[in-house]
Amino acid sequence: MSQHFKETPHNAIVDSHIARVIPCKQLAMSDPFKWLVLGLRDIQRAPILTVFFGVFFTAIPWFITYLVQLTGWYLVIMPAIICFMLIGPFLAAGLYDVSWELEKKHVPSLWHSMKAIKRNAVNHWGLGILLMVLMIFWLRIASVIHALYPTYLDPNWANLMPFLAVGTVVGAGFTLLVFFISAFTQPILMERKVDLATAVLTSMNAVWTNKAPMLLWAFIILMAVLIGFATWFIGFVFLMPLIGYATWHGYIDTIETKRERHFE
Repeated sequence: MSQHFKETPHNAIVDSHIARVIPCKQLAMSDPFKWLVLGLRDIQRAPILTVFFGVFFTAIPWFITYLVQLTGWYLVIMPAIICFMLIGPFLAAGLYDVSWELEKKHVPSLWHSMKAIKRNAVNHWGLGILLMVLMIFWLRIASVIHALYPTYLDPNWANLMPFLAVGTVVGAGFTLLVFFISAFTQPILMERKVDLATAVLTSMNAVWTNKAPMLLWAFIILMAVLIGFATWFIGFVFLMPLIGYATWHGYIDTIETKRERHFE
């Protein structure tokens, strides 16, 4: 289980003095599985809200698939998947609020979850813009990869595979970058009235200081996304709320300093 460091680790993030970095705890490899167990408990305690948000996350890839079928541009699949993963942390604010309300022994509600973005609105939207810029940058890279595809080739798997492979590698790099800067950024902004730089650097420091457990957590998230796509997105009804709830508990378990509780 997580525990306090005997000595606060120093690295380039902490010593950058760009913004305040909230200290983190030392995580164990078993902690991500503990977060999942706590997330399952939240699903049992708030099943209706879980289904609502799960359907919402399922509708997004269904809409992407519809666009692909409508336009016939099959090479948009990989960029769309990465975009979905990029904006996931921003869209999960409502799920974090449900777990926070349950933690405070309140009855969570959809209205309260929808208002979650207003707690630190300027910096929340700053995070959204940051993720959007990264998404647009990735789409530009994807467009370059698409431009290299010879138009005279038939769009079959044999011809598409090299380009999908390149897109996967580049997309994985962008996804790791987004995970690095946003693993706990959104929960920090929700619970604390801090600036975006503080939240981002705190998240980066937590991931960098706990590389192995956080890479395991990233792998769990990746598996959840892959299972969701393998089940024609039906799995997202359950998996996306589970990851959202577990991320909140991961934040509570990872950030070291005392947190203020706002009982609204």
